[in-house]
Amino acid sequence: MDPSGNLGAGDKKGFEREANDPKYEAIEGAEGSVNKEVSHGKRYVNGEPVIESGEDVSNFVIDDRDDGDPAVTFRSFVLGTVIAGLGAALAQIYIFKPTDIMVSGIFLMLIIYTFGNLWANLVPQAHLFEKRGWSRAARVFTFINPGPFGLKEHVTATIISSSASGTSTAVQNFAVQKLFYNANVNATTAVLATFSTGMFGYGLVGLLRPLTVNPAEMVYWGQLPTVTVFQSLHWDKKSARKRLKLFWTAFTGIALWEVFPAYIFPTLNGVSLFCIASARAPTNIRTVFTHIFGGGDANEGLGLGSLSFDWQYIGSLFMSLPLLQQANSWVGYAICYVAMAGIYFGNVWNAKNYPMLSTSIFNLQGDRYNQTFVFGTKFQLNETALAIEGLPQLTGTTVWTYMTACWSIGGLIAHCVLFWRGYVWDSFKLAKTGKQPDRHWIAMQKYEEVEWWWYIILLALAFLAGLIVIIKGNTTLPWYGYIVALLLGSFVAPFSNLLYARLGSGIATNQLMKMVAGVLHPGKPVSNLYFSMWSHDVVGASIGLAGDLKMGQYLKIPPRALFMAQIWGTLLGAFINYAVMTSIIVSQKDTLLDPIGTNVWSGATVQSLNSAAVTWSLAGKIYGASGPYVWVPVGLLFGMIPTGIQYLIFKRWPVIKGIHVDRIILPVIYMFAGFLSTGVSSIVLSSVITGIISQVWLRRYHPGWYRKYNYVLGGALDGGAQTVIFILSFAVYGASRTPHPFPNWWGNPPGNVDHCLEL
Repeated sequence: MDPSGNLGAGDKKGFEREANDPKYEAIEGAEGSVNKEVSHGKRYVNGEPVIESGEDVSNFVIDDRDDGDPAVTFRSFVLGTVIAGLGAALAQIYIFKPTDIMVSGIFLMLIIYTFGNLWANLVPQAHLFEKRGWSRAARVFTFINPGPFGLKEHVTATIISSSASGTSTAVQNFAVQKLFYNANVNATTAVLATFSTGMFGYGLVGLLRPLTVNPAEMVYWGQLPTVTVFQSLHWDKKSARKRLKLFWTAFTGIALWEVFPAYIFPTLNGVSLFCIASARAPTNIRTVFTHIFGGGDANEGLGLGSLSFDWQYIGSLFMSLPLLQQANSWVGYAICYVAMAGIYFGNVWNAKNYPMLSTSIFNLQGDRYNQTFVFGTKFQLNETALAIEGLPQLTGTTVWTYMTACWSIGGLIAHCVLFWRGYVWDSFKLAKTGKQPDRHWIAMQKYEEVEWWWYIILLALAFLAGLIVIIKGNTTLPWYGYIVALLLGSFVAPFSNLLYARLGSGIATNQLMKMVAGVLHPGKPVSNLYFSMWSHDVVGASIGLAGDLKMGQYLKIPPRALFMAQIWGTLLGAFINYAVMTSIIVSQKDTLLDPIGTNVWSGATVQSLNSAAVTWSLAGKIYGASGPYVWVPVGLLFGMIPTGIQYLIFKRWPVIKGIHVDRIILPVIYMFAGFLSTGVSSIVLSSVITGIISQVWLRRYHPGWYRKYNYVLGGALDGGAQTVIFILSFAVYGASRTPHPFPNWWGNPPGNVDHCLEL
């Protein structure tokens, strides 16, 4: 690959088209004049390869060049530490938004690139002092400013900041305690517990890296945009200028635009023609329309046909996820619309007694459940109080989501065992021999590897940190429950990493973890919460840190430098996430406890964690054979059976009417079949359109532009939108003080922002 990002002669060797060469064939048909070619099974469009597999990514998207520049410098350490604060704060803010959004890696990377170059150009360099014979000053400034801002120190700084923003999930559990149990979790407990979960996940993935990181098919598609932009910025200054111009133009444009849907004109977040047109219709019709078509506000409705123009909720993820994953998710969305509407209007599980969408728990009268009365200040079930208050009730759509989550977990395990066991076995054999055919892994062999016992020590330290929290903190989780939680997370982590690495999306395993905790620790919701933290959150941490390990392999970061960067970033994130979480809860507690929330703040994520913890702590009464939601745990088995049938069909008929049977990923379909149970749902159609434009039109018909600019554009849009949201959160949303809402007008109505009926 030449510095411009185009395929060079070496990359195209054996693939260049020659006159009358029989190994190429033109693809005729609906594509018309598009110049599409096939070489040894590889498709080209206008001389550019169409990226379809992990091997394609390894061979055509990512260059294996290694300039040997330093990775750890004073500059990379300082920049990574400073930007980690921004990344972690943004990540925590989005936990309390109607839709949970990941902080863009490209955004963090380009911010660091800008300041890194300013540092290199504005801070005096050593040669200025050497000319004057000031050798001591020269040595100092060699340390402070080692010269041009290099790729590897850029990557190191970015991984520090991204590791910090990825530690936010464990902090959610402390938010639940503060909101629902009035428990003041001290900072030491929170930091130790967060560090423990993050480092245990890192230790696991370090031991599993021959299976889940090193092979070419382990792409981690969400990291791919960041990797390609890294190489473009540092290896082609002319092309980098074009990319930076596009980045800052798009960044500025979306930042100016985002003020409108996020603050001045929020109707743009959920443009529903059905709701607008039904403004004068009878109330009963408007109610139905709100449930089906409303979606601009949190927990409003299913948002069918709504369009969102608010990029903070759409995001660039759909510009990088492979088409295979997105196509399966579209099937899941379709099922979700039908199932959730049927459950609510059919009054399944007494759904009409409660809001259509909410992750809260309710009593039989439809009011918010008084769990403080039932579990007391010691977080232990009081049977007398339970008899008075009754069993907690879930919305019908939440029950459906719990059920589909169990289907997903069962389907994930079955899919990995049946469809991917050959790959897993081959990877184990390669790991045993210490070999790997991927060219990027081969290029990394010049560096000292992190020894396996480093990860063992990390696991031991993480275990001890967690044990201190168990003994000293008010967790109510006994030591044996803590050990079982870690063992369960260790078992699930490889399956989740395999799916995430190959498709770019994982499966939520929280229901499985809480189910096991409910059996082990009945009547203890806080114990259930912490059990999930040391199992489910460990899995989540392993996925995020594995993605950074893969990025390090692609960009030739010495493994030991990467090890240091991830540990430091995770520790930073533990402090920053806790501080931001505390600030938001203090200022927005009433809104976060509201079962519905607003289009600005929502406690849906932490409400969901609490609801699951409470109900699974009463598992025998709620999910048992005579309980109202018995079909939820049975979903684990039901998720496995269809995948088994699919595998038998695949062995007999691998392709049915042009559809490859093994490309139907049932666990992904199940997961998205329960996707709309909470949050802003008006983004679905906009997300699908974004995915089609990027992954169908651009990737297939304009692969050159796609490879050079698609990811830069996505990162710019994410960065501009998220920066504005960060500013608005503290300036007008009230993240740390009194909010200042924009005056009401047609584009900012006092009720639902999409003009549906306020229920």
